[in-house]
Amino acid sequence: MQPAKGTPNTRVLTVNRRALVRYEVSERFEVGVVLEGAEAKALRAGKMELADAYASIENGELRLHNAYIAPYAFAHIDRPEERRTRKLLAHRAEIDRLEGKLTQRGYTLVPLQAYLKDGWVKLELGLARGRDTVDRREALKARETERETRAALARSRKG
Repeated sequence: MQPAKGTPNTRVLTVNRRALVRYEVSERFEVGVVLEGAEAKALRAGKMELADAYASIENGELRLHNAYIAPYAFAHIDRPEERRTRKLLAHRAEIDRLEGKLTQRGYTLVPLQAYLKDGWVKLELGLARGRDTVDRREALKARETERETRAALARSRKG
């Protein structure tokens, strides 16, 4: 359930690049975000950080913790706390399925990106396992090799 990246009704607001380095994502899915006040306007201005954020299931509800949304500069009243816990919207069956997987050892819910889809703020969550330091290094080496290969192919096509 990834956002359709080429569609005109979808615009990526922020990406959590750190999560892709720290975690190995096995499954991705889309959820809605409950916002207060002018948070949606701040998001549209690109004022969100997901670097240290995570999601959990509390009392049968999905919650987003530690995600930073900067206050909207033109909001005059009712400025919500920047790092407050926000409720996430998903179907009951999906929450129950995730709750079962989160009880397994080592799994966590990590926000991967936030985007606008048909005017609604959506969040892409990933069911992930933490990587060891060695695994991180190997992933970085593989990415570096792939980038060098693509650069070499591009040079050979030009010349």
